Parts: sequence; structure tokens; C-alpha cells
Amino acid sequence: MAKTHVKMKVNGAEVEGLVEPRTLLIHFLRENLNLTGAHIGCETSHCGACTVDIDGMSVKSCTMFAVQAEGADITTIEGVANADGTLSALQEGFRQMHGLQCGFCTPGMILRAHRLLQENPNPSEAEIRLGISGNLCRCTGYQNIVKAIQYAAAKINGTEFTEAAQ
Repeated sequence: MAKTHVKMKVNGAEVEGLVEPRTLLIHFLRENLNLTGAHIGCETSHCGACTVDIDGMSVKSCTMFAVQAEGADITTIEGVANADGTLSALQEGFRQMHGLQCGFCTPGMILRAHRLLQENPNPSEAEIRLGISGNLCRCTGYQNIVKAIQYAAAKINGTEFTEAAQ
């Protein structure tokens, strides 16, 4: 099968490659770019483990062909940390609030939460739960994930996070 040239920006860097037209974006990220943070879960768009941020939208990368990402600006979990390499507020929140157990859903969950906080910097618990509803976690029961996002929102907004106030 003939390959197509693709070019995009991933985590701030211009990248390009040759792909078959049927290559899913998740496979291009993992196999061509060695960015293995986004996980292949269900491959049917149900679990959200493959979620990345594309041009300001949360996208399940198992539902998009790499050729469809031509010219896009993509952020993966590898690009979420602060420029100096320290944890972002969301990564810190997941760590501090024990928002992960096995960690399989965590990259996609963090990317979805990243977009949620871009769209709504101070979401309520109900808004967080609705905002992450397309990402499944089989371990945590979501309570600590919600706390992690609340923690990150407070940190980003310069307010103090207290679990009792939540």
C-alpha cells in the first residue's frame, strides 16, 4: 500500500513521517514517534486511554487516522509536564490525591482533565464527573480522580485546596 507523508506538531516539536492511509494516530504516536504514554485500550473509542489533545480538543487517538492529523498541534501525556521538567498541576494532583492505581487510564484521564480545565478553570464536582465521563477507570472508583482535578484547579487558580471544602 502506498504511504502518505504526514507532518504535524507534537508536544511543541515539528514531526513528520510516512504512514499507510489506514494508520491510526495512536499507532503513529506509539510506533513512529516512540511516544508510548497514550495507551491502546479498547480500540473502539469507549475507554479513553488513548486520549490526546489536538488543536484544543480532546480526541481519542484510536478513532483518528494519522493522515487526518496533518498540520495539527497535538499534546500527549509526554508534553504535559512543565517546561522545566517538573510535574504539571494535574500530574501533581494525581500524585498527591492518589488519583491512580494501575495507571493505565491515567495518561488519557490527565489529557481529558487538561482540556476540561482549559475550558472551565473552576469546575464543580458534577462538571468534572461529566467532563471525564468519556474516560473509563477500572480501579479507582473516580473519587480520587475528581479530587486530583479539583486539586489541580485550585493550584492553577492560586487558591488553597481543602478536601473538606469539596
